[in-house]
Amino acid sequence: MTTISIIIPHLNGRHHLNDCLGSLRQQTFTDFEVLLIDNGSTDGTQAYVREQFPEVKLIELGQNQGFTGACNVGWAAAKGEIIILLNNDTQVEPNWLREVWLAFEQNPQVGSVASKMLLFDQRDTFHTAGDFYRMDGIPGNRGVWQKDVGQYDQVEPVFSACGGSSAYRRTMLDEIGFLDDDFFFSCEDVDIGWRANLAGWQVLYVPTAVVYHKLKATGGSVTGSYYDGRNFLYLIWKNYPATLLRRYWKEILKAQLKISRDALRAWRGEAARARLRGQLAGLWGIFKMWPKRRHVQALRRVDDDSLTAVLTPVDETPTDG
Repeated sequence: MTTISIIIPHLNGRHHLNDCLGSLRQQTFTDFEVLLIDNGSTDGTQAYVREQFPEVKLIELGQNQGFTGACNVGWAAAKGEIIILLNNDTQVEPNWLREVWLAFEQNPQVGSVASKMLLFDQRDTFHTAGDFYRMDGIPGNRGVWQKDVGQYDQVEPVFSACGGSSAYRRTMLDEIGFLDDDFFFSCEDVDIGWRANLAGWQVLYVPTAVVYHKLKATGGSVTGSYYDGRNFLYLIWKNYPATLLRRYWKEILKAQLKISRDALRAWRGEAARARLRGQLAGLWGIFKMWPKRRHVQALRRVDDDSLTAVLTPVDETPTDG
């Protein structure tokens, strides 16, 4: 069996591929396969990959099935013991794969590994040092937009790995399942984090596994705002244990109302209106998520104290974004 499978969902990003696939060619760890899952690109990606990167397994979907849809196709085709999801607009350090592999090899309780993701054009600035999840139901990226001054240089547990460069142990995914296609875009990585933590697996942040991401330090898009609004609620309906809901429901309600108030204040903005539409869809989504809840909670192997240990208190958010 191949040791590592790297799944790259892709749509009209041919201009990114030289940086991304080229950096994978430079890896010091070499027992891996690359699967590029193309969501119906019209920019010549297919011919470019076949000609310039013949070692890459190109899977053509012919239409846009979203981030989760593409990754699920990749998961079905992957042969690796470790499954990595990687954005096409990234570049990785030569030792990246080796550091990820060592983290799994040396820590059998670790089911997922989060890389240190820095901005491609500002390599002293964080995109994420792993995900946090607050007790009030708000997820986020640790360190986002912060200068890297050594504050996240230690290996440590985090709630989940950012989907832009998330690594998973196959044996864990066989137990808890892979991406939930109902999330489509946004929070699908946090959803896996919930299932991993409930089942007693550890998510480990490894700062020596370095990824550069072509992300601008600007506000969210209209699409992102909608899916964040919806999927924050999907996460709660599906994953948040009843015992903790009874303890923190007031904080959760307060956080959702704050999102609504902030969006209403910015009503003229298209992204703000999209966030409100997302919240409404998220409320309605309880009927879609609740049936999944029984299966997810049946995975649970840890007590409330162990879960709250990996949740972030509301007043201690490790980020300013």
